[in-house]
Amino acid sequence: MPPMQFLRARRSPADNRLSIGIAIPTCRRWTCSPAGGTVPPTTIKGVQNSMFDPPLGEFASFAHDIADLARQTISSAAGVRREPIAKSDASPVTETDRAVEKCLRERIADHFPDHGVLGEEFGAEGLGNEFVWVIDPIDGTKAFVAGLPVYGTLISLTRGGTPILGLIDNPMTGDRWLGVSGQPTTLNNVPIRTASTTALATAFIANGNPDAFSPADKSRVESLRRITRWCVYGGSCIAYGRVADGSVDISIDGGLDPYDYCALVPVITGAGGCITDWQGRPLTLNSGGLCVATATDLLHRHVLEILA
Repeated sequence: MPPMQFLRARRSPADNRLSIGIAIPTCRRWTCSPAGGTVPPTTIKGVQNSMFDPPLGEFASFAHDIADLARQTISSAAGVRREPIAKSDASPVTETDRAVEKCLRERIADHFPDHGVLGEEFGAEGLGNEFVWVIDPIDGTKAFVAGLPVYGTLISLTRGGTPILGLIDNPMTGDRWLGVSGQPTTLNNVPIRTASTTALATAFIANGNPDAFSPADKSRVESLRRITRWCVYGGSCIAYGRVADGSVDISIDGGLDPYDYCALVPVITGAGGCITDWQGRPLTLNSGGLCVATATDLLHRHVLEILA
């Protein structure tokens, strides 16, 4: 098998364009026995079981399986089941959101009956359990309804309230980010890294919804936006995946719930980035609704100074 190479998005200093270099292995799952009888660790979609406790490898493989199930459910609904319904908080939900979450919860209950589940559409079960799966069937429902390819399924596993596994799946493009505690983040099974940006003046910032902030928080974000280089809106979870692969330097949001941010934590940190609340505290099941992810620790410190 050829050596794995990193997938990075880089800016050309001459014209500020983004260029992406990709190297993808010829197979995604392999086991071989070289001369001498030594068997290398088995790679299951980017996760090496020998490098951490076996259950994490099992959990990562399971996360891929249920992400495949979510993708199939969403794809089968394309163009026919996108009529939104307003929830009590006025946010939209579709029949597809509920169908995806129902399928995932049933699969989790079958495979891990002692694990808890927290989902956007059907609430929480077993939050006091050691392991809790946190799922958002369609993060970016408005984009899904509009047919825009900036939505995704979020799947996370927490242990004691701390995210230890995160998966972002974009069913429209086929992109899938996987972050596992202690492992490098992968995009489509290829290890990735965040950009090396440290200065706000050269940073590319993303925000999912500027209307989700309180007036005071919106003013802080606007102060940050004014001193960064470029800004893009409406990326939902995909913007955080792009921080992880080096395309975007900062992603910031408000009004989030655990099912919005838990999956992002291992994805960002495993790629070398930093993700916290606006006070610099780690994100857990009990964090508030403010989240910011950055490419580097130094850039993160600069951002937190503006948000203080």
